[in-house]
Amino acid sequence: MLCDVCAANPATVHLTEIVDEQMTELHLCEECAKNKSSEMEQQFGLADLLAGLSDLGKGAIETKESLKIKCSNCGMTYADFKKVGRLGCSECYNSFRKYLLPLLKRIHGSNKHYGKMPLVLAKPLKTKSDIEELKVKLQKAVSIEDFEEAARIRDIIKKLENSEPKDKNQTTQ
Repeated sequence: MLCDVCAANPATVHLTEIVDEQMTELHLCEECAKNKSSEMEQQFGLADLLAGLSDLGKGAIETKESLKIKCSNCGMTYADFKKVGRLGCSECYNSFRKYLLPLLKRIHGSNKHYGKMPLVLAKPLKTKSDIEELKVKLQKAVSIEDFEEAARIRDIIKKLENSEPKDKNQTTQ
């Protein structure tokens, strides 16, 4: 595979950029990767990045009470998380969810995952995502009274819902 920038050298560096919830992959040679690195450093200085991340509670209104919120599993408080910058256990995500979602959105640009995932998980999640997207389109079609389009979308949704693997915990009769 050749470098996407110079198209002369073999690509040895593979970058994935997510900008405005759009994922693009860049395959670069060493030289172009160094140039891209300097370019990014100029746009996002390390000091600016750290300064932006230090204000953790900006997204949700933080009070003295919020700093006392405690994880039921490990006992870590939100104030402890702000000091350390790391969560104590997987249950902390649920305990501090209200304050973590705005933080994740600021850091990553989104609070939804758009990257790679194991194939066994990817297909069901993609189908579920497609169905949700189609339901929004269906509502729009109904609201503008385009019933032919609405019927077509409804049929696609039914087809996708029928092709989804059923939950293993459900009992069959």
